[in-house]
Amino acid sequence: MVEISRRGLIGATAGAFAVGAVGTYPVAYSLGVQSALRSVGGTALPFRGEHQSGITDALQERAYLATFAVTSTDATALRDMLAEWSRAAERMTQGHGAGPIGAVDGIPEAPPDDTGETLDLPPSNLTVTIGYGDSLFDGRFGLAAHRPSGLVPMPTFAKDQPVPEYVGGDILLQICADDDQVAYHALRNLIRVAKGTATPLWIRAGFSGAPSNRASTETPRNLLGFKDGTANLATTDSAETSSHLWSVDSPTWMAGGTYAAVRLFRFDIETWDRAALGEQEMVFGRTKGTGAPLSGGDERTTADFAARTSTGDRAIAPDSHMALAHPDRNNGHKILRRAYNYTNGVDAIGRLDAGLLFVSFQRSLTDQFVPMQNAMAASDRMNDYVQNFGGGFFAVPRGLAAGEDWGRQLLGA
Repeated sequence: MVEISRRGLIGATAGAFAVGAVGTYPVAYSLGVQSALRSVGGTALPFRGEHQSGITDALQERAYLATFAVTSTDATALRDMLAEWSRAAERMTQGHGAGPIGAVDGIPEAPPDDTGETLDLPPSNLTVTIGYGDSLFDGRFGLAAHRPSGLVPMPTFAKDQPVPEYVGGDILLQICADDDQVAYHALRNLIRVAKGTATPLWIRAGFSGAPSNRASTETPRNLLGFKDGTANLATTDSAETSSHLWSVDSPTWMAGGTYAAVRLFRFDIETWDRAALGEQEMVFGRTKGTGAPLSGGDERTTADFAARTSTGDRAIAPDSHMALAHPDRNNGHKILRRAYNYTNGVDAIGRLDAGLLFVSFQRSLTDQFVPMQNAMAASDRMNDYVQNFGGGFFAVPRGLAAGEDWGRQLLGA
């Protein structure tokens, strides 16, 4: 990773880089970003743009989901934290340290403004995506009148067993990269920056099983062994993203944003592993090997829900996961899935703690996600093998333009 030396910074503009100083960061960024990109082979994704990164980008290999409770009641403190998060996230996604000085170029008497574990690593397609929970728009910060019109609390769906400490949150961070250490470094430093203003509620690490070749179209598999995301929303189709992904809601910072549904699922691995292959395929409505629908064809073949087997049964069970989630059964609605697998050792009686960190992005929670989840909660065959224990709904603002930061975007100047 390319670092900008403290001496170089001072030579370029004396005293311009006080931590958190508004308006000074772009100078530091311009000094080093081109050399950073050359040195890492172009593995830095843009931080700024019409939409946030980490939504339509190719799925990275590693992810951290973290929610935060804002512990301060001072709107200025929240705005300053979000502003510094923006600057730190931009630096790190472009291959720099979290702070303008870096991990090793500061004075010996002061703590470094970066923790240093990525000094020798490229940015590895790092993305940092932020979302705001319904609870942030209470009376603490004067935001009640600015709640996004489509943001609602996540309901408790049938068969959910929510663990309170894994539900909701004022702020969501989704941090993804192709290197686990790069992703964790970003999370660790953003937590450090937030100290005194916000504290983590829960953190979950995930991995995608996505091919290391990002040009590959191979669909990753979940820990039940099936391909996950075959019929995903086409992110390169502007008509689909306009209809199903990007919000036009108020306030203005939500126009071009989206809504995230986060659902934490633990799999009953031991029971699933004892299920017959035919039962497993009936649960999904697809073959385990190729991912083809049970009505025939290959992975990309359109499912035929009217097809019958030789015994007269429906080839794809109406209560299969695919049938219940399919746009044909949901008024044509689609969502963008961006899910990650997780493992967390074993529980107190030795059962594997593993499952899925489900994340979807959609234009409307109430029109797209909630009806589909209600249908699956009521009758999905997969319910016998998975258990939801938390999550939340979050408003994901549009991307940042030049000179903007998350603090001013949300709370104004």
